[in-house]
This record gives sequence, C-alpha cells and structure tokens, in this order.
Amino acid sequence: MAASETTAIHAATSADAPNEADLLRCVHCGLCLNACPTYRDLRVEMDSPRGRIYQMLQVHNGAPITDAYREHIDLCLACRGCETACPSGVEYGRLVEAARADIEARTQRPRGERLLRWFVFERLLPSRGMLKLAGWKMFFYQASGLQKLVRASGLLKLMGKLGEIEPLAPPAEPPFFFRDIGRIFPARGERRYRVAFVSGCIANVSFARLNEATVRVLQANACEVTIPGSQTCCGALHVHAGLREAARRLARRNIDAFLSGGYDAILTNAGGCGSTLKEYDELLEHDPAYVEKARRFVSLTKDVNEFLASIELNPRMGEVRATVTYQDSCHLAHGQKIRSAPRQLLAQVPGLTVKEMRLSDLCCGSAGIYNVVHTDMSMRLLANKMENVNATGAERIATANPGCMLQLRAGVEQHGHGQSVSHVIEILDEAYRNAR
Repeated sequence: MAASETTAIHAATSADAPNEADLLRCVHCGLCLNACPTYRDLRVEMDSPRGRIYQMLQVHNGAPITDAYREHIDLCLACRGCETACPSGVEYGRLVEAARADIEARTQRPRGERLLRWFVFERLLPSRGMLKLAGWKMFFYQASGLQKLVRASGLLKLMGKLGEIEPLAPPAEPPFFFRDIGRIFPARGERRYRVAFVSGCIANVSFARLNEATVRVLQANACEVTIPGSQTCCGALHVHAGLREAARRLARRNIDAFLSGGYDAILTNAGGCGSTLKEYDELLEHDPAYVEKARRFVSLTKDVNEFLASIELNPRMGEVRATVTYQDSCHLAHGQKIRSAPRQLLAQVPGLTVKEMRLSDLCCGSAGIYNVVHTDMSMRLLANKMENVNATGAERIATANPGCMLQLRAGVEQHGHGQSVSHVIEILDEAYRNAR
C-alpha cells in the first residue's frame, strides 16, 4: 500500500475509533478464549477477543475495512466475559463499541438497512408515542389469537428471517408503564432514601409489570421513588450498534432529566442499560459542557440489586416456596462487576432454594438485538444455556436483565421443562406480597 493511501486511510478514521494505547494493552495470552461464547462455538481465532483486537489494530494501522472485518466484529456479542478473564485489564467492551462506531462512520450500509436502523434507533426507541403505538399493535396480535393462529399454521417456517425471530418478540403488557412516568411514589413507612428510577424505553411496554414491581420493592424499603418525566431511552442499543452520536444525544437528555433532582441514587432494573448509564462519562468525555455532569450522574447510578444489597433490606417477607437458579446478566456481571448482590437478595427470601447452574455467567445469546441479527448463533448459545438450566432441576430461572428474560423464556419454550422466568426484583416483590 502506498504511503499516500495509508495517510488517506488514517485521515478517514473516525473520532470514535479504538484507541491505540487501549489496543496495545492486549498481550494475546489467550486467557479470554474460553470466556468468549463465539469462540467456544466456532473455534475461529478471528471470532475470539484477541483475534478481533488483532484485526482492530490492523485497521488502526491502515488496513481497509473489509466485509470479513465487519462480520467478525458484528458477530461479537459484546458480552464482556473476556474482560473478567483478562489479566491485563483490557477494556474490550470499549474497544468493540469503538470499532463498530468506526465501521459505521466509514462505510455505508445498503439503503434498506439504513432506513430500518434510522427508524428503530432515531424514531422508535426515543419516542413514547411510537412505542405506545407499536405496543398496542403487538398486544392486538398477541391477545386476539392471531399469534396462536400464525404459530399453529406453520406460516413461520415460510417467513424466513421474520419467522425465526417471531418467537423472540417481546410481549405487550398494558396498561403500559408510560402512565407512571412523571409520578412520585411515597415510601411505605418512614422515608430513608429519595431515588429516581430509569424506566427504559421498550421496558415501558414489554416489562411494565416488572417496572411496577421495582417501584413497590423500593417503596417497601423506605424509598421515595421518582420517575422523571423528561427521561428517555438510555442509548445502550445505540452504543452497541456503533451509533455513538445518537447515544450522546440521549445521554445528555437523561443527565438533564435526573441530575437536578438531588436524589440519593439513580436506579435501573436492566443490567444492559445500567452498564451504559454508568459509562456516560466515557461517552461524553470530550464534551466540555457535560463531562462533569456525566461524572456526577455516573456516581449516583446503581443497579437496583446493587442498591438493595447495600442497604438494610426490609426483612418482612412471606415465603416463596420454589427452587431457583440464577443466570448472570452479562453486562451486570462483566460490565458492572456485580455478581453477589442478586444472589444475596435471593438468599434472603424465605422458602427459596437457590441452585447454581454451570457457567451461569456465560452469555445466553440475547445481547441486545443480537438474537434478532444473528439468530442462528444466538439460538445455539441458548440451547447450551438451557442444558445447564435443566441440569439444576430448578423450576424457576432468575436473572437481572429484561433482554435475558425474553431469551430465557424462548429457551424454556424450545428446550425447557416448563420453568418460569423472573427478574430477581419480581421474586422479592412476590415475597413482600406474601407477607400481607
């Protein structure tokens, strides 16, 4: 390659491309390999963390962005299991997100794909109105019997990709949680904490009951809970898709919505969302107007399991007689480094028996919209996960991320023994209700 061509390529590198110093922290020791779901399945070096970092470094040094490079980077779940395994402290999640942003800035997708991404990321996820409309349409499809008819007819097998992802469609749960945005819920008994709750975007439609349970559990633990009215989508899916500028716009809106309230904590019940919320300072590190605000926001942000495990939990719970196994949310365990808090909470529920599954922190294949984009790989990972779930004999599966819940419910339908899937907070809520 001529020197002029190399210079031109370097000049075209996006501002969000992987940093050379971060890339060089990888010593290619290979300890990440067994922690990587795609490498475990494919045994292809270029689909391992160190293999992807090697490719990122080549692109950083002037190699072109090829279709093969895009495929290897896109096939990564960004589960960050490699970060936990890495002895050198490589921030792989930051690297793969930067690589995707670089690809997005320097290449052009087909027109139809661009339009779809624009609609989903720029219009649907940040818009309460469009989410409500989509939610009601989904509810009609599911509640009218049309979904059962379509599934029983065999049409899904003829619908190609759409038929593959239909079983992964999130349920619609009216009344949607949008009606509670802007409200303040008082603590039960003496108030000890003032907290704000990040209700999410799709979660307001598909996990409305989980959001309500979260509020109730916080109220039961002496929290006054505010749902700020001007909040929006956290931007996690945008970051994972390489759309960092769109994510920055959402981050600024959320910082403005939450930071002025003087809360003791800003809480989320979604491990994937929380990981991005806690990295707003990195996302806005070059924004002089928001970098300090972002640091304050991050200092207040906690996963709801993390928060509840850090306070004196209200012990007035009734029994929940069940055996449960816990599946780690990747972004909670590997991104936020929170493993013991959910288990600590489950251990305090009377009557509940917790049985650990093998490889509980290996990705279930959900990974945001990964199960939609890479359905085949996602379903193979899910089948492996369900083998480990079934081996425990547990009748309930607990996790701490809505995306994992959807994936595991699909896993129960395809490979399970009739297990129910719950968020840790839903089990706590059940225990508090049983005490009455």
